[in-house]
Amino acid sequence: MKQILLIVWTLLSFVLVPSALASDTTTVAKPSVYQGTTVKLDILSPVLIPALHHWHFQHYELAANVRLANRFYPTLELGYATPGGFARIGCDINPLKKSAASSPHALLVGVRVGTSVQARYYTDAWGEIVAGCQVEIAKVHNTAFYMGWMGRLKFLFTPREMGLSTYVPGYGKRQHMGWGFNYHIGWRF
Repeated sequence: MKQILLIVWTLLSFVLVPSALASDTTTVAKPSVYQGTTVKLDILSPVLIPALHHWHFQHYELAANVRLANRFYPTLELGYATPGGFARIGCDINPLKKSAASSPHALLVGVRVGTSVQARYYTDAWGEIVAGCQVEIAKVHNTAFYMGWMGRLKFLFTPREMGLSTYVPGYGKRQHMGWGFNYHIGWRF
C-alpha cells in the first residue's frame, strides 16, 4: 500500500509541481474558471469486457467531468458490471502548455479511487493511474460532442480471499495489478 501511494505521489509531483511553478506575468482578463461539464458513455467496454471473459459478464459505464481553469477535470464515473455496481472518483489534468490548454481538445493524465459493491454487502477498493484524450468532433451552438479514450493502470487495495468473487465490478479479474481501456463518446454542455 505504501509503495502504491509513493508511486501516485511521485507521478503527481511530476505533473503538478512544474505547472504550479510556471507563472504568466502578463496581465490579461481572466476567463471563467468553469468551462462546462462533459457527460461520456463508454462504448467499448460493453463489447470488450464480455468478449474477454467469454460473454459471462456485462459492463456499462457512464462518466462526467467538469473542466476548470482550462486545465483541471474533476471526474466521477459510475457503472454496472456483473455481479454489481461500481464508482470511481478522481481528477485529471491537461499537461499541455497554457496556450494549448484553451483548445477544446485535451490530453488527460490523472488518478482515480474506485469502489464496487457485490451482493449488497461486500466492497472492494482500488486505485488507478489514467491517461488518455478527449477530442471535440462537432459543435452546435453552445453544445459540443466529444470522442476519446482512457487507458488505466489499476492497483487492488483489498486482498484476494477465499470465497470471494474472482471478478471485481469496475476493476476486472481479482489480482494485485490490472489494466483497462475505455473508448467513449460524450456531450459537453
